[in-house]
Formats: sequence, C-alpha cells, structure tokens
Amino acid sequence: MNPFLQHLRVTAALMVRETSTRYGSKPGGYIWAFVEPVAHILMMTLVFGAIARTPLLGKSFALFFATGYLPYMFYQSMQAFIAGAVKANKSLFNYPVVSPFDAVVSRYFVQAATSFVVAFLVFEILILIENLGLTIDYAGLIWACALATFLGLGIGTANAALFAISPMYEQVFGLVMRPLYLISGVFFLPDSMPHPYSDFLLYNPVAHIIMAFRRSVYPEYRASSLDEMYVCQFIAVCMVIGVAFFTFSARSIRENKI
Repeated sequence: MNPFLQHLRVTAALMVRETSTRYGSKPGGYIWAFVEPVAHILMMTLVFGAIARTPLLGKSFALFFATGYLPYMFYQSMQAFIAGAVKANKSLFNYPVVSPFDAVVSRYFVQAATSFVVAFLVFEILILIENLGLTIDYAGLIWACALATFLGLGIGTANAALFAISPMYEQVFGLVMRPLYLISGVFFLPDSMPHPYSDFLLYNPVAHIIMAFRRSVYPEYRASSLDEMYVCQFIAVCMVIGVAFFTFSARSIRENKI
C-alpha cells in the first residue's frame, strides 16, 4: 500500500477513536465543549459588568470577553490535547502501521475542528442574542484562529515527547503556563498598557493572536502593536523544535522506553 494512503487511513481511524474516547463516554458528549466557553464568558461578563460601565471596546462586555477568550481557547486546548498524544496512545505504537506522528496529526484535526465549530456557534449566538450589528472580517478571524492552532501544535508536539521523558517537566510547564491566561490580553488590550509593561506583554505570541482576532471584529481597533510576522516566526521555531524532539525520541516512544 502507498505509504501516504496508509498514514491517511491510520490518521482517519485515530481521529474516530479520539473523538469517541474524548467525548463519547461523557454525559452530553460534545455539549460540554460548547458549555465551557459559554459559562466562562458569562461569568466574566457578570463580574466585570458589575465593576465597570463599558468594556474597552464596543458596548458589549460579552463580545469583548468572547473575542479574548475564544482565540486563547484555540491555543490552550490545542497544545494541551497534542501534549497528551503520546501517553494516550502508547499502547497503539506496538502496531508497526501506527506512528507517534499519526497520533499528533489526528489530535490536531480533531481539536481544530472542535474549536472552530464551538467558536462559530458561541460567536454567532452571542451576536444574535445581543442583536449586535457588526461588520466582521471572517477571513481575519479564521487566520487568527489558525495561528493559534499552529502555535498550539508546535508547543504541544515538543511537549508530547518531553512530558513522556520527564514528568517533572510536565509539572513545571503547567506551573509556568498558569499566568498566561492573565497576561495574554483576555481582560485588557496589551497595546494600550503603559511602557515598559506593554513591551514585556508583547513578547507573548498569544497576545498578538488575540489582538488579530479583535481587530477582525472591531473596525475601530487598530491594534497598532500587532506583529503577525513575529507570531509566524515564533510558530516556525516551535514547529522545528517540536519536530526535532519528536523525531529523536520517536523510536524510544515506540519501544516504550519512555
């Protein structure tokens, strides 16, 4: 059989497996993938709506937080799901036709499809409920979300190998990443922060992705500090590092040495 077709068939089979094992055994299934961001956005809207009169952009608190949380969700859910690819599929690597890369690719497509569907539903329902008249650049939204998934893929691929090698690294990484949600611009506009704080915040590629997402929703938002080239370069470096780590450790992973 053609090697490409073989990998395609294995990836498709793994996608079905990942979908059923991730949500098929839970009450409500994929409904939880939708409920979680909705509950999160609602909670932030209630909290900040009680302490502020208007959001930093537009008139809707819910829309402002949705434009911050949804792109962050694309990155975070992707890197976390990819990072667990090795541990979740280790028993399958005993079969010669299944490679660790197949597990990563299948998880990427499952998570990307899930995130896009959830984000679209949340966004459109929010616009309908609040009767928001918006001129949205959907191409810009898709581009920002794609950047977030690629960033999550690069970091997650490296972590898939590193987590298997060192459980301590997994704990350290989780600890370091916890403040990321607070400093990525979900609650504020990074480019509006005073110097030198804004300079430090803009080293975070997720902040640029959120700015790109918001610029596509709010025509008045210029996102003057947005640097998409920096994000692409950061993603490229992460991809190279991730593929290198994964390539060098693939044999050990298959032989259950790590």
